[in-house]
Amino acid sequence: MQTNHYESIKVIDHHFKKITDRLVIEAPLQININGEAYTVVMRTPNDDLELIRGLLYAEDIYKRNEEIVFEITEKKEDFSTIINACIPPDKIGKGYLNKRTLLSVSSCGICGKKELKDLAVSGDKIKTAIRFYPNEIKQMYEKMNKLQKTFHSSGGSHAASLFNKKQELLTIKEDIGRHNAVDKTIGDLLLKNQLKQASYLLVSGRVSYEIISKAFIAKIPVIVAVSACSSLAVDFAKEFGICLIGFSRENKMTIYSHPTLLKSDKIEA
Repeated sequence: MQTNHYESIKVIDHHFKKITDRLVIEAPLQININGEAYTVVMRTPNDDLELIRGLLYAEDIYKRNEEIVFEITEKKEDFSTIINACIPPDKIGKGYLNKRTLLSVSSCGICGKKELKDLAVSGDKIKTAIRFYPNEIKQMYEKMNKLQKTFHSSGGSHAASLFNKKQELLTIKEDIGRHNAVDKTIGDLLLKNQLKQASYLLVSGRVSYEIISKAFIAKIPVIVAVSACSSLAVDFAKEFGICLIGFSRENKMTIYSHPTLLKSDKIEA
């Protein structure tokens, strides 16, 4: 369950009405690595293993194909949970040295980084042969929107989805945190050994630097957002070879980087 019922009062034109509302659950998940506390993330329950797997991948802690053994060491009725990831010490990536503080809030993936140099992401620029029409973005969003069950019942969750080059849906995940939703989708495909098929990342909110870096590490060439993109996100997208699109609503969108991936007869000045 990802929502809970809460009693509240709704006011419309000075009229007060007592109602029962559905709110997205936000609860702490403590992630341990080999029995040692690594970080705490605020998340929406369910898909915890996918969230952890995606986070460890994005943070360059474990990027191998071999499975990880997860142990649920504590799980309470309020959904607070502790999960231990068992990883051979010689297979832990260098990202573990950039250890987060033990509280990473769900709204900001940069929180907990120790120094500015920790924001750097290295690797070759993404090269892709895929090209697409603007209306195909709308069609993918329609597919994603239909499956946002938590959002439709509460109005309080974010969603992220991954599509292959044929615009076929590979996975969709929801969470109260934008970055958590992205981590869950990447983690899901890692567990299914399908990450190489991902070509489009669609998100329900805005795009910041952190989401660009997660997509770059996962080698996803196209990111589309319903809302705005930050200046740093655009800068990194240009550098990494990612086509970044924002404000994708109805029949409108704003292309911030690598517009040559879109099929169009003419681009007006």
